[in-house]
Amino acid sequence: MKQRISWLFTASLVATDALMAGLAFAAAYMLRLQSEYENIDIFSAYWGMLLVHVATIILVFFFYRLYHRQRATSHIDEFYAIFGATSVGTIAAIAFISLLYKSELDYPRLMMVYAWVLTILLVWWGRVVQSRFQWSLQARGFNEVRLIIVGAGEVRRMILQKIRQSPGLGYSVIGFVEDHDRPLSVLGIDVLGKTNDIPRLVEMHHIDEVIIAMPEASRKEILSIIALCEREKLSIKVFPDVFQIIASEISIGDLNGLPLLTVRDIALRGWRLALKRSVDILGSAVAMLFISPIMMLVAILVKLDSPGPVFYAQERMGLDAKPFMMLKFRSMRSDAEAKTGPVWATHDDPRRTRIGAFIRRFSIDELPQLINVLLGHMSLVGPRPERPVFVEQFKRSIPRYMDRHREKSGMTGWAQINGLRGDTSIVERTKYDLWYIENWSLLLDFKILLRTLVSVFSDKQAH
Repeated sequence: MKQRISWLFTASLVATDALMAGLAFAAAYMLRLQSEYENIDIFSAYWGMLLVHVATIILVFFFYRLYHRQRATSHIDEFYAIFGATSVGTIAAIAFISLLYKSELDYPRLMMVYAWVLTILLVWWGRVVQSRFQWSLQARGFNEVRLIIVGAGEVRRMILQKIRQSPGLGYSVIGFVEDHDRPLSVLGIDVLGKTNDIPRLVEMHHIDEVIIAMPEASRKEILSIIALCEREKLSIKVFPDVFQIIASEISIGDLNGLPLLTVRDIALRGWRLALKRSVDILGSAVAMLFISPIMMLVAILVKLDSPGPVFYAQERMGLDAKPFMMLKFRSMRSDAEAKTGPVWATHDDPRRTRIGAFIRRFSIDELPQLINVLLGHMSLVGPRPERPVFVEQFKRSIPRYMDRHREKSGMTGWAQINGLRGDTSIVERTKYDLWYIENWSLLLDFKILLRTLVSVFSDKQAH
């Protein structure tokens, strides 16, 4: 039954792509009619070209594995994949059309461009609609994936919370497996047994997937658990350890003939630094231009709401662990830390002002940091800066914590869009920050910015 439902989802995806690619070609023809005044053949003369265009796009998508869709693929990642595959597919379609029709029918360059751009946009839009429909069905139990989580501690809690935050992915956590003295349940999910019980549990509960959440386990332990999962078509996923996260791209060098693996490298060097800085300047300047009326209104409300300055300047640690003054709209009383000293903000923090609770909920208090970006203290995207007092604490207890400061701090970051903000694990946040530093790309920055904008209204950890 599950296999049949999966096949139907894939078939509907192929049909959606074919329909959208066909509509894009037809729309390109209509745009050509609007932009050219010479005699143009009627649309029925282009049916053959349309079929070649659609068939080529579908074929290229197949080779790009766009029909082996992962459940957790984001719309942004899918857009990148569609952009690349459609570009190749359009070029291939033009080559086939030129070969088949030669000079029998004209296919002007402008119409080619229209077809390319519209195919990208319409196919992506069609996939968004199709995935939303699929997620709604999966949230109701269709094509459900039954899984168990192997491991103990904070990691398994984080995985469970992520699954519960995305019911549309269709995952159903049946239980936990761990070898330690175990409680009866964790967060409402039963602990079913120990690792040696995995084969029995898989058969008894009809498990489809096993997630191994043991980042500190040795390779021997991981392999022994994998060996227990012998059932055919059982999917196995492993939560990576620190080494796997920071060394996703290992380069091989040598020292006078002695081979060495480079696992601690940074992606932002040379021209990439200039490119990132250019995007920061342009992005912050344009953003400040458009949101200046909002910032003016917030400044007035902050001033009227409680006595004290409009802005709150706080010392943070940035690039190369150098301090700078980070700007925020004041959201707390002026004497908020007079008795407590430096502490983190908490949910329903009593020190907040009335307007402060609102602007913190939607991260409006952080808009003045665009000034920091424009001045070069910060970047739009990067590890979030911490106060010096907290940095001194973390660097003594968290391995490689200071490596976060090899890049500029950011208004948003890879850790933040993955739910690691506020009162969350510093260890896990550091792992995400290090992964970002060593895997930076401009497309990754754009992805983080887009996901930040989307999450502004849905992030319940902002306070």
